[in-house]
Amino acid sequence: MLFALFPIVPKLRSHMTYSIFERISTICLIIFTCTVGIPLFQGCSSEGDKTEYKTVRAVRQPFTLSVTALGTVKPQVGAEVRLGARIPGKVEHLSANIGDFVEKGQVIAELETDELKATVKKQQAGLSIAKINLATRTMLGPVEIEKAEADLSQYRATYQLKAIEYERQKTLFDDNNISRQILDQANEALLVAKSELEASSKTLELTRKTLDEDLKSMNAAVESATAELRISEVILSYATLSSPIRGIIASVSTQEGETVAAGLSAPTFVTIIDLDRLQVETYVDEVDVGKIKVGQKATFTVEAFPSMDIEGEVVGIYPKAILKENVVFYDVMVKSVKPPSVELRPEMTANVSIFLESREDVLAVPASSVKKTGGVNSVYVIENGNPIRREVKIGWKQGRFLEITEGLNEGDEVIEDQTNFKGGAL
Repeated sequence: MLFALFPIVPKLRSHMTYSIFERISTICLIIFTCTVGIPLFQGCSSEGDKTEYKTVRAVRQPFTLSVTALGTVKPQVGAEVRLGARIPGKVEHLSANIGDFVEKGQVIAELETDELKATVKKQQAGLSIAKINLATRTMLGPVEIEKAEADLSQYRATYQLKAIEYERQKTLFDDNNISRQILDQANEALLVAKSELEASSKTLELTRKTLDEDLKSMNAAVESATAELRISEVILSYATLSSPIRGIIASVSTQEGETVAAGLSAPTFVTIIDLDRLQVETYVDEVDVGKIKVGQKATFTVEAFPSMDIEGEVVGIYPKAILKENVVFYDVMVKSVKPPSVELRPEMTANVSIFLESREDVLAVPASSVKKTGGVNSVYVIENGNPIRREVKIGWKQGRFLEITEGLNEGDEVIEDQTNFKGGAL
């Protein structure tokens, strides 16, 4: 009927006014909209009421409780060395560039050594003189003692002779064969011989003591000269700077021709880092640090290689706390158990997972399927094709999965992501 009216329109335009034609056109448009548009609109609305969502099933799987934390790659103790000069002097040779690999004991720099070598020669001469004096005294000392012993023997013999002479004179005097004067002369000679014997004995004793003291003094002089020579040689060795570790030169702080002045702290020439001895210094919250033990397994990744898990273990927990943004953290050291396949560098940011405990047969669902509202955790379970809200209790978390301790059974189908989902009934 609607379409039958259109052939009449030209005729009406020829016999009616323009306003009547407009009214008829408007009526036709309204009739068309009511007969065709309303059912189409109703069909679109019914389709929009349908909600699309994905579902997953609650399954059992092994779970490992872990603590995650951010950290920084740091050199181990002794893996970063700042090599500097212990003496002042001009840098004559410097064979080091940033990035160069050096072996332990390799010469890095040399200072001027002319004055130091002259000092060593002077000390060598002093040691030679001390040794010569000792050798001479060691050789002549026994001769002096031997002479003193010979003198003592002579004076002892003289004394014995004078004693016999005195006794003979005394016998003659007693028999009135000699005068008192002759006896007194014999007695005086005996006393002189006795004094000379005693003096000779003391001379021998003094000679022995003097030799002993001289030898001790000269041995000490030799030891002192040896020590002074050793000091001079050590100071000379300071002019040659060798790498104490095997590693890579990270920085160079001086140039050839510069004069360095060693003060209270040695000026740094180069910094050497052993990239094979790095560890992760991670910051663990005080809530979790009580669960961490030395020897626990761990893994970590760095921002430069996010897909590479590096195996490690906990090697230390620092007792001193660190306060960051009013939160207490503790330093936990994690060391790789084997050389990583990627090259780590100091100050890299690391994401660390420390494994505390493992459990088997844990009922788990994705964390996105659990929503907490008013302190209650819930999921939407599909029952008879409809999502039904159900309260659950959660346990451990591993990655993107949560353990369900109550409220679900193995095989239950739940909505995977509640982020944009609204609906269901309890």
